[in-house]
Amino acid sequence: MNQIGWCAGIEQAELLAAHGLDYVECALSSLQVEDERALAERIPLYVNSPLPVRALNIFAPDGMKLVGPQVDRERIRRYVNKAGEAASRIGVEVVVLGSGKARMIPENWEPQQAEAQMLELLNWIAEEWQGNGITLTLEPLNRKESNLMNNIAEAVHLAKQINSPTIRVLADFYHMDEEKEPLDTILTHKDWIAHIHLADTGRHAPGTGVYPYQRLCEVLQAINYTGKLSAECHWPTLDGGLSDSISYMKEVISRIHKGA
Repeated sequence: MNQIGWCAGIEQAELLAAHGLDYVECALSSLQVEDERALAERIPLYVNSPLPVRALNIFAPDGMKLVGPQVDRERIRRYVNKAGEAASRIGVEVVVLGSGKARMIPENWEPQQAEAQMLELLNWIAEEWQGNGITLTLEPLNRKESNLMNNIAEAVHLAKQINSPTIRVLADFYHMDEEKEPLDTILTHKDWIAHIHLADTGRHAPGTGVYPYQRLCEVLQAINYTGKLSAECHWPTLDGGLSDSISYMKEVISRIHKGA
């Protein structure tokens, strides 16, 4: 059964719970897993959240580079281990690897080198997180936010080389629209899609714009998608905007189940 959530800070979990969401998707970087004291203080907030924290995004903390000459391999290896342990304690099921700045290929750095570094990272995650119940999903980002992994096919290309059930791919409605990537791409790579991010025109809340939700419902129904769907968008500013958008997301789920 699909669940719907919202990308937000842990401080907003109570509000989102009151609106009938299934979970909140917070930032992995906000856990501060490299600072043992800060992590010990923050973990209870997530474990005891009024709305379960079932997904985490923003994989890399500020200053961490995942590709390029500044990569600190030992730091990343330690981070992967600590992040996996922390996420498991919280009960997280999906971690999103977006982090556009961290994976931006710098000038004079070959794309093949960047891909090799990304594959090394994914291999570490597949090894360290095996059996902990967490799926790492690669998030394709539009070219304004990163120059590595801009569409679902490129993300699947990386995931296939790892060939682990721990590594899968996310489909983000906003980034797909920005890159003019057909929603049918989800059909093509259905076996690799493990998480969905939703937004609407201008990266506003679902149901406020002209994104082709009817077609998205048809595609997700066709692949029998049973995973999570998180709104990742600007926070609604209009009175009732949050309630309206969540109601719209629930309608989307209903249409997927009934057949779009």
